Amino acid sequence: MTLAIRSDGLSRRFGKLPAVEGLDLRVPEGTITAFLGPNGAGKTTTIRLLLGLLKPTSGTCEVLGHRPGQVEALRQLGAMVESPSLYGHLTGHENVEITRLMRGGARPETERVLKVVGLTRDAHRVVQQYSLGMRQRLAMALALFGSPRLLVLDEPTNGLDPAGIQEIRELIRQVPRQTGATVFLSSHILAEVEQIASNLVVIHRGRLRYQGPTADLGGQGAPWQQIRVDQADRAMELLRGSGLEVKYEDPYVLVQCSDEGVPALAAQLVSSGVALYELTPRRVSLETRFLDLLEGA
Repeated sequence: MTLAIRSDGLSRRFGKLPAVEGLDLRVPEGTITAFLGPNGAGKTTTIRLLLGLLKPTSGTCEVLGHRPGQVEALRQLGAMVESPSLYGHLTGHENVEITRLMRGGARPETERVLKVVGLTRDAHRVVQQYSLGMRQRLAMALALFGSPRLLVLDEPTNGLDPAGIQEIRELIRQVPRQTGATVFLSSHILAEVEQIASNLVVIHRGRLRYQGPTADLGGQGAPWQQIRVDQADRAMELLRGSGLEVKYEDPYVLVQCSDEGVPALAAQLVSSGVALYELTPRRVSLETRFLDLLEGA
């Protein structure tokens, strides 16, 4: 597995205050990896370390096989950190052209990145007339300039309305398909992350709490099934008698049981005279799994 980001024991202190402690990050290339944690968890500090804007107190990290801040890394890296810096009195096209001239890129590159973010039609409007969502897309165009292998985004949907969030979400989802870039994004909007990120990194109080596939977060142990019956107390007694973990959340009886065990569970209830109206898997939201993980910290 080729890694876009790797760190070993990465730590950063501000005086005696630890902001990041002993992070061992492994971010595979070609993924959309979401970087999660509550406010003050150390997300922005970590991103600044990866971009070479801060130096670690201890530990090491690599971005695309290079130390952060090295020219070889910066050439292959695009980033959008906090609020985008744009020239409001200039057009979107002119904003991108400034970047092209500073970096010595070919003229078609300006048109390419504007097309990727869906701003071709509005490219010659002044940025002052752009909505916040359009400004975020223009900032993404600047980050995508030069076809970076890694795109680092710090809270890309911060402050956007639902329509703007959807625009940015769809754009982020398309980036790996259209450009082949790895996307590493911090966010606090868990419902959005669940729809686009294949992998997660979760930190809390500067320490790593989870990294791996989104679907696997909190997935240890058998899944839960929810059932609706005519005799909840009777059903719970029967299931507990079979050694299953059971709890009640009106109007459902929840039972921890693998999918393979569902037919036997249903047969047991029906054969015992319990009328079974519904039996479905209990889908636990990413938010619930995330909060459960932090509670154990």
